[in-house]
Amino acid sequence: MLYRTPDLDAQDEKVLSEIEDFRNRLSYLVGEPQRWDRPLRRNLVARAIVGSNTIEGYTISLNDAESLVAGSESLSVESDDTALAAVAGYHEALTYVQQSAHSENFAYEQMLLSALHFMMLRHRLDKWPGRYRGGGIMVTGGRHRPPAYIGPEAPRVPELMAELVAWLQNADGDRPAYVRAAMAHLNLVSIHPWRDGNGRMARCLHTLVLARNQVLAPEFSSIEEWLGASTMNTAEYYSALSRVQGGSYLPERDTHEWVRFCLRAHHLQAQVVDQRVRTANTLWHKAIELTSEFGLHERTAIALFAAAEGNLRRATYALDEDLTRDQALRDLNLLQRLQLIQTAGTGVRRHYLATGRWRDTVQQLQAQAEVLREPYR
Repeated sequence: MLYRTPDLDAQDEKVLSEIEDFRNRLSYLVGEPQRWDRPLRRNLVARAIVGSNTIEGYTISLNDAESLVAGSESLSVESDDTALAAVAGYHEALTYVQQSAHSENFAYEQMLLSALHFMMLRHRLDKWPGRYRGGGIMVTGGRHRPPAYIGPEAPRVPELMAELVAWLQNADGDRPAYVRAAMAHLNLVSIHPWRDGNGRMARCLHTLVLARNQVLAPEFSSIEEWLGASTMNTAEYYSALSRVQGGSYLPERDTHEWVRFCLRAHHLQAQVVDQRVRTANTLWHKAIELTSEFGLHERTAIALFAAAEGNLRRATYALDEDLTRDQALRDLNLLQRLQLIQTAGTGVRRHYLATGRWRDTVQQLQAQAEVLREPYR
């Protein structure tokens, strides 16, 4: 037996409607190809990866995450090897999720979920990546505290996973995608089928359900960044799970509070992404104006755009604009001479930041950020 999808009340329906409004607005803004689209999407994916892994204690810099997403081998020493391996594996799984949104012969299967799990944990063969656990499991509540959660016994795992896959494939199809994603998340993390990586897999499945339902692209609809964005958000996440689970696998418990928590997170993350997309659009036009004023090639606007976020690197710029190493360096050196960007870090840590007039423009735009509105208030 799985945890059951709850009925929604009028408040939930209102929040869902507002999330749909954000979705429609974002669909319009990102529907047409934009020159700034690739770096923005890369940034959003990197933030989701960092957020989901930070919850598990694997912390890397946003710059390193963006380099991984871009396929660059130039990683800094800001992040340790274990964290980099965990994040690289998660990126591989999330990349598959992004691609699956367009697959015509996609089907939910147990081996699909185990394959995603293997991608995430293949650097830790001692954790049985891709294989269900063979014994009991519990989530610790911290030192000198009782267990926060005890999963179902190992012999029940294959049966529960088969039920979950059947539900994903066929059940509750009339429910909103955001609600189905929340329930998939809850059920997988409650079954806790693997020795490690269950939280990351549950969050990845949440994003996969949204991707398959064409709820924007995964990078625009995932709540993984939000859940790991602060210790407060992460604490609220664990608290919501704990209250619904009740300490062990109790699928008869009411799940309304969990779904409401997820809808709130989606609403708040949608506000954040909506602001980022609108700012990116404005920032791009400002960059174009600046390149025109200085008589620069239009492609340098992408360099200015990335510097505004503090993540401009030579290799990534060359990749975005299909440039040779020397061409990219010439552009970046020219922008430095014009005092529009400046270097930070050395060696593999070298990147570029906005400075001078361009920094002033960026700061003015960032100062216009709106305070997030609480959806259930």
